[in-house]
Amino acid sequence: MHLKYLYSALYIKVLPKTAFWIACCFLTQTYLCVCYCLCLLHYLKKKKSPFCLFSNRRIDFKTKKSDSTKSLLIKSEQLLRIEDHDFAMRPGFGGSAIPVGIDVQVESIDSISEVNMDFTMTLYLRHYWQDDRLAFPSSNNKSRTFDARLVKKIWVPDVFFVHSKRSFIHDTTMENIMLRVYPDGNILYSVRITVTALCSMDFSRFPLDTQNCSLELESYAYNENDLMLYWKNGNDSLRTDEIALSQFFIEEFHPSFGLAFYSSTGWYNRLYINFILRRHIFFFMLQTYFPTMLMVMLSWVSFWIDRRAVPARVSLGITTVLTMSTIITGVSASMPQVSYVKAVDIYLWASFLFVFLSVIEYAAVNYFTTVEEMKKLQKGKLPVSYDATQAMAYDGCFHDDIDVSPFPELPTTPSTTRTIPPRASSTEPPPTEGTRLWRKRSVGKNIRFIMSNSYMIDSYSRIIFPVAYLLFNIIYWCIYS
Repeated sequence: MHLKYLYSALYIKVLPKTAFWIACCFLTQTYLCVCYCLCLLHYLKKKKSPFCLFSNRRIDFKTKKSDSTKSLLIKSEQLLRIEDHDFAMRPGFGGSAIPVGIDVQVESIDSISEVNMDFTMTLYLRHYWQDDRLAFPSSNNKSRTFDARLVKKIWVPDVFFVHSKRSFIHDTTMENIMLRVYPDGNILYSVRITVTALCSMDFSRFPLDTQNCSLELESYAYNENDLMLYWKNGNDSLRTDEIALSQFFIEEFHPSFGLAFYSSTGWYNRLYINFILRRHIFFFMLQTYFPTMLMVMLSWVSFWIDRRAVPARVSLGITTVLTMSTIITGVSASMPQVSYVKAVDIYLWASFLFVFLSVIEYAAVNYFTTVEEMKKLQKGKLPVSYDATQAMAYDGCFHDDIDVSPFPELPTTPSTTRTIPPRASSTEPPPTEGTRLWRKRSVGKNIRFIMSNSYMIDSYSRIIFPVAYLLFNIIYWCIYS
């Protein structure tokens, strides 16, 4: 009985407390489930794994790694103190001019145009200067290298190319710009550029010419009081790779410097990249000189063709004249329209003159032959059956059916007998020993003699024309080569 009462009392006292703890545990589990569901919804919205609560370590490591790159950039800018200075002004603003050294490496000369009088060049342009605002502490004294993204935030020299027509910075795959900053504030700024610039060429000796072109560098905004350009290593500041051009041979590359004056802004430092180009002659020998020589020699063939073959000689002369005109037109089309005479023009027009004179020579031969035959016909020295006009004036063919029988002898009459003039008297002293007798003939008589013997014109032309052309070539090549 006592035990029964004891159990009843314990049940009455303990049961409410147990129920209370059971209810508390149930409510706690419900709260945890609700919290987990809320976290799950939150991370699902951010597209993260629902197990992020159980992998905090891994996520924090990845976040820390990505943030370290960002913090490194921030630290670099803070290390260079970019936000602490106004880089719109040059270093040492208000003081003496800042020296900027220039170093150039020519990668290639892409093209040279005679028509446009310009050239295209690809080069590496390097600048050297000191900016104390970018100095930073370094235990190992190593430099820091950056790309174009940092270049836009600091001051760089505004060097441009004088007389440039167009230019651009290569941007494949990124802009070809490099910035290297040293702990003491020294800076190397390098950029890869292709520029097309003007080159004033002199074609008075073309194609046996030598051209002197230059690429000029200068600051656009800062005159000599603010910025001083100079070659970093003197004559060694200009370096070139192996450059091969199709029509030119590069004789020399050398740098130089000078001053340029503008009336409104003052004096500016200017640097020059000079290079001397000598033209290869072999291309023009094949394309111009050899064909011209052949046309001139071809025109001489007509001197060996019978003078009565009018169609053959006329067609040959006209063909050579038209060919020479075509060569002259082709050369002129590939050259700029200059107001002075070029060396190739002298050669072409002199050769054209030789070809033209060969045509004129046959016109003279044909005319004098016709006049000679007509005079003989009028004087009765040719038979009546001989038709000079039909023989050679029109169809130009030599007729074998012409009656060329001997002339009938004329009767001798007292009026036709000729009196032989008496010889010189024997009283005239004979010529002394050592003297020679010359029969002098005036120029007019020589011309009349050649006109009466027109076949001699071709004989003389066979010698005069080649000798004159050979003499012209000797003089031409001695002057221009």
